[in-house]
Amino acid sequence: MLDKEELIRLYNLDLQELLNISQMYVKNEVEFCSLINARNGKCSQNCKYCAQSSHYNTEIDSFPLVDIQEVTKAAEDALSHGASRFAIVTSGKTPDESDFDKMLEMIGEINKIEGLKSCASIGILNEEQAKKLAQAGLKRFHHNINTSRSYYPQVCTTHSFEERINTCKLVKKYGMELCCGVILGMGETEEQRVEMAMILSEIQPDSIPINILMPIAHTPFESYIDKIGEEDVLRTMAVIKIANPKSVVRLCGGRIRLSKKNQEKALMTSVDGLMVGNYLTTIGADPKQDIEMVQNLGKKII
Repeated sequence: MLDKEELIRLYNLDLQELLNISQMYVKNEVEFCSLINARNGKCSQNCKYCAQSSHYNTEIDSFPLVDIQEVTKAAEDALSHGASRFAIVTSGKTPDESDFDKMLEMIGEINKIEGLKSCASIGILNEEQAKKLAQAGLKRFHHNINTSRSYYPQVCTTHSFEERINTCKLVKKYGMELCCGVILGMGETEEQRVEMAMILSEIQPDSIPINILMPIAHTPFESYIDKIGEEDVLRTMAVIKIANPKSVVRLCGGRIRLSKKNQEKALMTSVDGLMVGNYLTTIGADPKQDIEMVQNLGKKII
């Protein structure tokens, strides 16, 4: 594991020199995944970036857990767009016990679709919930650290960074794959971006989603559009890939903030996964354009 000083040195190299190093760890395959926003809004947590927090008047439409048939249809659509993994995503700090069994059923239905693997992003877990998800056949669980440990209190105060780490440990304890990443551009320093890479290296996720903040009106971060530039996004992804060479680094929410040229550069030098389709409360790229972009780069979609 590289130490902090070495990762900071790498971060500040000439950009092309840095990308030449990270490129050594990138596969010639790009893993597509997709999601369904299965329950929206009314979240009790005060994450300052989030449209779904009940602490902010973002005026989004809230809805309860969707029907299993809607999840199945969305999963089949995702498969037709090249996705090999499909996630159920719900708002809230933890899974709601009133509909947890329904979520387990959804996982079973996704697993019945040939060529698609089930994922879930349903909040902070306790041991019993992690065990039940594994027993239901969940392949991968998603739970971001979001930012560095030192910056986390500036992002959220209604739960702790360590609660997130504990969920990641439970996921691995019960044999599920772990998807754990970050959101860039929330006011963190360059050093704190390096800290993210180091923490992820300690956790060793199978997949590391990289999100770029899309500022939401009426949230505390609504004016944070200029907190990170495209070059620093590329630098951060490269350092994360170097620190986590065995993980799939995945470009996800907010990637439309990157030019097409820089999205292609990322795919060639640090990224081997994409989230396709729409995200939770923001619009994504056209899946057909993503397929074309990856194929034009000479890469295989898996």
